[in-house]
Amino acid sequence: MPLIRRLPKRGFNNAAFHRTYAVVNLNDLNDFKAGTVVNEQLLRESKLIRGDVAGIKILGDGELKHALKIEADKVSESAKAKIEKAGGTITMRDRTAEKPAAGSENADQAANSEERKPKKKPAAASKAKKKTSRK
Repeated sequence: MPLIRRLPKRGFNNAAFHRTYAVVNLNDLNDFKAGTVVNEQLLRESKLIRGDVAGIKILGDGELKHALKIEADKVSESAKAKIEKAGGTITMRDRTAEKPAAGSENADQAANSEERKPKKKPAAASKAKKKTSRK
């Protein structure tokens, strides 16, 4: 058996924190009508995006023939220039706003549980008592 397989594996791997983005090129967006708002939902309906992805990245491969309103997480510099040249607009999505909305019930439950807990005495008062008890 090779030495590399016999040695223990060590170290840290960032693969658990890797985010995959769905890649969409500008030539794929030419199928939509002028003035259409292109977002993740529309791209999924048109089968340009499949699977579980962290967001959308627009790349500048091809030419955009008409103006579109695009909502994406990331946009390359060449794609941004071509979209603005065609008269379209780009809106960057804010994914942080979506997370608290989904967990709002948990936040309400946490607030209610804090109200039920008895309040603790300040730490400074307990330290003062300890000092007096030692004498």
